[in-house]
Amino acid sequence: MLFRKNRLVHLTKNWYLAHRLLDRMMKTYKDSGVDIEAGEELVRRIKRRVRSTFTPNVLTDIGAFGAFYRADFKGIRKPVLVTSVDGVGTKLKIAFAMNRHDTIGQDLVNHCVNDILVCGAKPLYFLDYFATGKLVPSVAAQVIDGFVTACRQNGCSLVGGETAEMPGFYSEGEYDLAGTIVGLVDERRVIRGKHVKKGDVLVALPSTGLHTNGYSLARAVLLERFQLDQYFEEPQEILGDSLLAVHRSYFKAVYPLLPRFDIKGMSHITGGGLEGNTMRVVPKGLKLRVDWQAWERPWIFTLIQKTGNVPEQDMRRTFNLGIGLVMIVSPGDVDKIQAALRRKRERSFVVGEIVRA
Repeated sequence: MLFRKNRLVHLTKNWYLAHRLLDRMMKTYKDSGVDIEAGEELVRRIKRRVRSTFTPNVLTDIGAFGAFYRADFKGIRKPVLVTSVDGVGTKLKIAFAMNRHDTIGQDLVNHCVNDILVCGAKPLYFLDYFATGKLVPSVAAQVIDGFVTACRQNGCSLVGGETAEMPGFYSEGEYDLAGTIVGLVDERRVIRGKHVKKGDVLVALPSTGLHTNGYSLARAVLLERFQLDQYFEEPQEILGDSLLAVHRSYFKAVYPLLPRFDIKGMSHITGGGLEGNTMRVVPKGLKLRVDWQAWERPWIFTLIQKTGNVPEQDMRRTFNLGIGLVMIVSPGDVDKIQAALRRKRERSFVVGEIVRA
């Protein structure tokens, strides 16, 4: 009997120790770094704002496995869907350093809108991907507010997205973004550049700064010498504010021109610069003759070039240099198009022409 009691005590102690050890070994999803409650809190924060972008074509609310959009294409004989996907590159590093997250979402939406605009399309809806190591609802909500702001400005719906929390994958306080846009154009109005010919003129609209390209070079050059909060007297700007200037959308300025004028080709000036991007819509046997003195470069590009002793050719291939969108038009349409832009208080420049290669 004594043996049985001792054995029972021994077994009880072992069970207790094993249970304690098991408690220590057990891990929840939150212990591993993924906070489902934080995700739910983010949805609560953004739901009303996101709904404000919905049109009657949006048939689902936030939270469904897929977004439903009614394909109602009245007045379009041959509807063509145009899609694009992109990110904002290392401009994110500036947002992290300045702890400002309210404009980076606008950059992404506007970039995608411009990419399909130069094909002749208007945006219908946008989806986002937000990934981070540890989800901070207040930060993510600011980013998504930027999506909402730009979607409303461009008349498109933010129909869905994905928020991914991946512990150990990103540095603390950092995240990454990607976005997909879907737009619509009548097939007969698709802009491809196939009718561009010798003598056509390049009419350009100004950028608001670097937009979303060239930040790896800009950061390497500028942040070795300057702080982001450094104030520059001549432009009366703080460096970080200039680097975070929102990548502008050209939709409201350009889309109304498309049914009125024969715009033969358009380019969104991103990585590759004015020549690299515009040549994508120029037929074989032709090339650009660019007048690089036709506009004044924003001060930030001059600062980058002088500070880093960057060769001119590298500047032209890396940055937009103050030109965000180019239209290729017949010489006879130039004055009328520029007049129409002026009525919208839009500046424009004649920056070159099409010549034989």
